[in-house]
Amino acid sequence: MTMSTDKSARHYIEVISTRPQKPIEIVDYDPSWPDAFASIAQRITSALGPTALSVSHVGSTSVPGLPAKAIIDVDLVVPDPTAEDDYVPALEAAGFQFLFREPNWYEHRFFGLAEPYANVHVFGPVAAELSRHQQFREWLLSHPEDRELYVRAKREAAQESRENGESVQGYNFRKERVIEEIMVRAGIPLPGSD
Repeated sequence: MTMSTDKSARHYIEVISTRPQKPIEIVDYDPSWPDAFASIAQRITSALGPTALSVSHVGSTSVPGLPAKAIIDVDLVVPDPTAEDDYVPALEAAGFQFLFREPNWYEHRFFGLAEPYANVHVFGPVAAELSRHQQFREWLLSHPEDRELYVRAKREAAQESRENGESVQGYNFRKERVIEEIMVRAGIPLPGSD
């Protein structure tokens, strides 16, 4: 399982720090996930004030009823992700761990939170990925057949990744084909097409 050279170059990652990885396990939907997101959003907005242009719950835990990894995914929009002095110290002081930056992919920055366990994706206001996250969520909410297809892909990817000792990147790669299939059906532009 390898990534193409072009895709690899686009997703060059500058690692800042690491955190222990949770086992890749898909669990039933937990009705406490929206409250967990709300507490994370409050923490972010309290730390950043007007620098936080928007804070959105994305990913599988944002879709009611959808089984998921028990990790809250958050999209945080700041005016300029490259102006790290404007938000990194405040996020770190609020308990968020700066994990990596992807300068070739919308200047994406990535933070983790231990409790509640969360991934915080930092983008600028014009990053196309923000729209993709929201459109994919909305599609799953209104298309049960694709929601079920996605659940099967997630469970299979998690099992295969555990059996092969892969990281979360391996898990993400294994479900990528199904995600792209759903995105095409939904009319969502694929990453790299913008």
